[in-house]
Amino acid sequence: MVDARYQERLNQLVEPGERVLAIAKAGIAQGALPADPPTPASPQSSGSGRGGIVAGVLLNLISPLISFPAGDRLVDRITYGIAGRGAPGSAASTLHHSRRPVPPATTIEDTILAVTDRRLLVCASGPVKLWSSQADDERAAAETRVVWSTPRAGVANARVGWHRLNPKRLRIDFTDGSWLAFTVPIAEPGKPLREIAAALTSR
Repeated sequence: MVDARYQERLNQLVEPGERVLAIAKAGIAQGALPADPPTPASPQSSGSGRGGIVAGVLLNLISPLISFPAGDRLVDRITYGIAGRGAPGSAASTLHHSRRPVPPATTIEDTILAVTDRRLLVCASGPVKLWSSQADDERAAAETRVVWSTPRAGVANARVGWHRLNPKRLRIDFTDGSWLAFTVPIAEPGKPLREIAAALTSR
């Protein structure tokens, strides 16, 4: 169940006359994810060839602290499967990028999905603590902000289903052909994700 404080905060963030239909606290699923949006300032990585992939996988297995994007993607794909697809700059690509921590990541934020009668919103809470007080939770909810949104017409489909051993994975397909998956911890109910899927698919 999503904290009522998030509901209250989302009602403040939407546009006048816009109604919030569903809210879920979820995380982007683990696995191979869409490519990052293009960045004009940085050239393409030179380690994206076959040799770079093999070296990246070997170094990742030797030491998880050594990171090569091509190798990391292959390890993620083998370990967790595919959690999203999309060309650089696609809806899934920009959504995923909006929730990537900016190094050095010193805080943790919740990801909140919300569906309104107009848009799909992806929000980030304020910093959350592992051992939090009620005041900490209220502060995190009060600092929630919208980090990504798309009109509902940009969503082609949404469904909750099984992926490997996880029965509660929400997959959102966008009209540009990209998609991204979200999950909740096994101990948490999947009802909020099903409500997001139902709100997105009801026209």
